[in-house]
Amino acid sequence: MGAPPRPRLKVCCVGSVEEARLAVRLGADALGLVGPMPSGPGVIAPEQIAQIARSVPPPIATWLLTSCQDADEIARQADAAGVTAVQIMDRVDVGVYARLRQALPGRRIVQVVHVGAAYGRGGAAAEAEAVAPHVDAVLLDSGRLGGAVPELGGTGRAHDWAVSRAIRERLSVPVFLAGGLRPDNVAGAVAQVGPFGLDVCSGVRTGGALDGAKLAAFVRGAGRQDP
Repeated sequence: MGAPPRPRLKVCCVGSVEEARLAVRLGADALGLVGPMPSGPGVIAPEQIAQIARSVPPPIATWLLTSCQDADEIARQADAAGVTAVQIMDRVDVGVYARLRQALPGRRIVQVVHVGAAYGRGGAAAEAEAVAPHVDAVLLDSGRLGGAVPELGGTGRAHDWAVSRAIRERLSVPVFLAGGLRPDNVAGAVAQVGPFGLDVCSGVRTGGALDGAKLAAFVRGAGRQDP
């Protein structure tokens, strides 16, 4: 998919109604609300996720981040949260996507693919191509699968953006870029990858709280690419 003139912005790890309002005021197109994870920042209770989702005005999207791999449980979580999209952080069987289409009509499905993770033959590029026909978008992150405690997001670690660009050019669905993005490197990331959207968490936080000055700088940096 071709690069847009200005990438969309998803602010992730939103932890309160106040953070949601700040993110929206500063230009967020979508908010990420983190459900139970094996590791990483931003996890909040289901009740908090639902409260924040209810407070977000249209057309701002609300994404539930889930590490669950069972379609019925993912659908239950999304319904309870009242979100507009689900972001699947781990690998799932291909049949999960069809089940979610039935269970969550009108909701968007986003699959995370971790660049550099051990996906087997073809790596992240092959994984992204395999899942793309079944989802509404692919999000490229820097997690690590397997191991005693999988890293499924929020690492603050950048990956090889050349690989991300190659994946973006091969897919027909929108590609979001995550992983180690900050105000001082976002312009370079946009220029190199040309993503449809950007996903930021730790890069715009101070002491765990959303930092308005950092987010404003991030937004400015993200808009400096040539149209």
